[in-house]
Amino acid sequence: MRYEQIEQAVSFIRRKTSFEPEVAIILGSGLGGLTDEIEEESTIPYHDIPHFPESTVAGHKGQLVFGRLNGVSVVTMAGRFHYYEGYSLRQVTFPVRVMKALGAKLLIASNAAGSVNPDHEVGDLVFIKDHINLMPDNPLRGPNDERLGPRFPDMLNTYSKELMAKALAIAEEKGFRAHQGVYAALQGPNFETPAEYIWLHRIGADLAGMSTVPEVLVARHMGMDVIAASVVTDVGYPPERIKHTSHEEVVHMAEQAGKKLGVVIRELLAALA
Repeated sequence: MRYEQIEQAVSFIRRKTSFEPEVAIILGSGLGGLTDEIEEESTIPYHDIPHFPESTVAGHKGQLVFGRLNGVSVVTMAGRFHYYEGYSLRQVTFPVRVMKALGAKLLIASNAAGSVNPDHEVGDLVFIKDHINLMPDNPLRGPNDERLGPRFPDMLNTYSKELMAKALAIAEEKGFRAHQGVYAALQGPNFETPAEYIWLHRIGADLAGMSTVPEVLVARHMGMDVIAASVVTDVGYPPERIKHTSHEEVVHMAEQAGKKLGVVIRELLAALA
């Protein structure tokens, strides 16, 4: 995305609200309930914002929500975009660029994911400590605009260890099953085959999903801190634990387990405040 397009989107949003967020939050499938906890300042539908795609997936509200959550100013994406919807990864990650330009310095990303770790159970929370990018494209591919970030961003400390430690401590205090793990990003939209689940486990992944990594790459390109978490909605390893999975079931499980993640995010923001 060109720098000018980011400026146009920001200019439009500034005409709607002068609210300045400190934290950007991306809510994945079935995880939009957290927006109900925000002391809302304003809400802008995606389709009104210049150059924003529109979410086509059930379980995604499709709007930016500005307000305060536990005393912290946030801008929340209630619904994200995916490569499998037909968008380029530059389009998928465009909102992250806009949220950074609006003032956000921290990205909190969430998703619903399948697990390939035999120690995980449906409903567990997994905070992402690293990722494996198996998508066929990269949002940083193409000409680089130095106003946005460096040509070759380093990925050594992609996910904040300090914030992850705080999140895990909060989950433990609340009695939630929580782990840290490696997230593998695939293009989707099909769920993985048993052979693919076995392969993902063998290469070191704990989770499999269809999002998050592109947004994280762009956030780190712009110097944002990042914490990301998955809600386990289905299990793909070992093979005998695999059950038939539908998107409706994934959304339902994410809605149930997402309440726990919402508690952790609220408490984490309170600690930051």
